[in-house]
Amino acid sequence: MNANSQALPIARADARGAEARRAATLVIAPPSRMPTLGLAELWSYRGLFVFLVWRDVKVRYTQTVLGAAWALLQPLLTMVVFSVVFGRLARLPSDGVPYPVFALAALVPWAYFSAALSGASNSLVAERNLITKVYFPRLVVPLAPVLAGLVDLGIATLLLGAVMLGYGLVPGLAAIPGIPAMLLLMVLTVAGMGCWLAALNLKYRDFRYVVPFLLQVWMYASPIVYPASMVPERYRALYALNPMAGVIEGMRAVLFGNPVPWSMLAVSAAVGVALFATGVLYFRYTERVFADLV
Repeated sequence: MNANSQALPIARADARGAEARRAATLVIAPPSRMPTLGLAELWSYRGLFVFLVWRDVKVRYTQTVLGAAWALLQPLLTMVVFSVVFGRLARLPSDGVPYPVFALAALVPWAYFSAALSGASNSLVAERNLITKVYFPRLVVPLAPVLAGLVDLGIATLLLGAVMLGYGLVPGLAAIPGIPAMLLLMVLTVAGMGCWLAALNLKYRDFRYVVPFLLQVWMYASPIVYPASMVPERYRALYALNPMAGVIEGMRAVLFGNPVPWSMLAVSAAVGVALFATGVLYFRYTERVFADLV
């Protein structure tokens, strides 16, 4: 056997080994100029997603005296203040519902919305060390506070149910499909806005000052202390461009047995879905430069 015949099997083995190494190599490339939502990749990292959500829940109550009771005290105390100021002194209408219940039905979803949006908007800045050290879908970072806030929302919902029973109000059957639908619309809205603000806050640090002011204005632009019926009819469609207006009015309707404002809800739902889609796409488009901005 000559040298050429001995070298041939060795060369073939080397070629097969190189091909196997190439097949086992994971190439991480930045998203294209036309990004997708990337939900399949997000699902493949669901273990990390769950870990970050659970970490946010634990950190929220670490070294606190009252723990999860804060999820009850915040909307409860705000309800008392609003009932005195807007219910008794300003005498704002409440669509035939006792004003404390009327206000609490809006404060419970709003408390979740404001806390989740604040957490999502600051998430990339807070996780800058993690972003620069390891690869994972960056979309996990702003979405983790959105899902972690659902724990507080669930606790506060128990308070709302207790207050309603105290006033002799029992939700009808419409609440069974209605409440999950309103919850889904609210989660989509805060997730989309959170992605927008997280990406913008990383690039323009001024947004950390803008977000608290935005939430304050947004609260009074939503039907929390007043009913949407106070808005003139000709401005209702414009008013419904605020997706939280549709969420809060829809929530009150299914809880108190009032007619569902379908036209307002349709506009708010369209805006909420648009915010989610555009927010995630913008986030995916700009995530290629996140490591350079932190």
